[in-house]
Amino acid sequence: MMTKRERVNRTIRREELDYLPSQITFADRTRDPEIHAALGLPADVTLDDHIQNHMVISLLKHDYPLFYRNDLKLMRELEAEGIARVDEEQRVVYDSWGMGVQVGSDGFFACFHPLENQQTDEFAERWMPARIREAVTAPTLEERIRRYTAPDPDQPGIYDWMQRDLDQHAQHAFVFPSGYFGVFERSYGLVSIPTLFESMVTQPALVAELFDKVTQYKLAVSRQMVKMDFDALHFGDDLGTQTGPFFAPRLFHELLRPCYEPLFRIAKEAGKFMMMHSCGQVSAFLPELVAMGLDVLEPCQPCNDLQKFKEQYGAQLTFWGGVDTQQLLPFGTPDDIRREATRVIRTLGKGGGHIIGPSQEVMKDVPLENVVALIETIVEERAKAI
Repeated sequence: MMTKRERVNRTIRREELDYLPSQITFADRTRDPEIHAALGLPADVTLDDHIQNHMVISLLKHDYPLFYRNDLKLMRELEAEGIARVDEEQRVVYDSWGMGVQVGSDGFFACFHPLENQQTDEFAERWMPARIREAVTAPTLEERIRRYTAPDPDQPGIYDWMQRDLDQHAQHAFVFPSGYFGVFERSYGLVSIPTLFESMVTQPALVAELFDKVTQYKLAVSRQMVKMDFDALHFGDDLGTQTGPFFAPRLFHELLRPCYEPLFRIAKEAGKFMMMHSCGQVSAFLPELVAMGLDVLEPCQPCNDLQKFKEQYGAQLTFWGGVDTQQLLPFGTPDDIRREATRVIRTLGKGGGHIIGPSQEVMKDVPLENVVALIETIVEERAKAI
């Protein structure tokens, strides 16, 4: 019997499998008891046992505010370590980069961008890390970016919880280090989306300087991660909308590829798989990403032509996801879900190279009967597709 870790590794390497691995993340785990009951599971079988999630996402402490800002007790713990600052009155957590995330948001919402506008000395003193106070109070965007410094990738303790995750789960599950909020996304988190998009066209050299500051941090972090017992490195930048790229492929080639290449190279030279999260229509970027050594693409949203993806890149890429969470799961019928989930699994899973799952988290607006239809279809189809 394969472990989940082995099954994911064999899937990526296109080796013989008993069935395809899968991964479903629920945004609201308080629904677990009613999902368990609706599936008719016996008391001694947990929902997680039935679903058989194969993967565990492990976070650097610097990234915990992005995902756990609603856990104020945990945020206070990170604040005591100098990793976050918590403004309970305004319901904002400021992370190690100085970016503010909204407490209570579903998903996460970057509600404060430290380099977008000049900040007051009083604000900077109260909420910003000491190393960037001079930067955020500078009068111009150019000065703010040039004076800005990224968090310390060697800060004591920031890898401790990653090691804990490996110790607890790596014997059985495929544990990988989160690279969500990559170079592009972290940069717009610092200056805002409108400012970054405008500057990519009007001040590309300044944007390149900002991208490089983020990249150097991520390179240092990646070098630490390859020393740990991970089978893959991971990176995340949403490059597309639902209808096309956020920006011209030329800008990707000129500004982002020089940042991505050394990050991908660290994984490949260490013998690790390279995984990337990128939402939206990303087909324009796949040739360059594949050439750099990409192994796993997630979440494979259905705004892309999944059949074409499999035909063109099935020999090089493993596709994680693909079942629509934006229209199908919340608004379709159970029969719609069964039919479409079956199509996606059989399209992407033929010959292996597919980690079954929805194209995003399953949100709490998805009807219970549709959640059940998705889970039942995955269980029924995961051995048939290959």
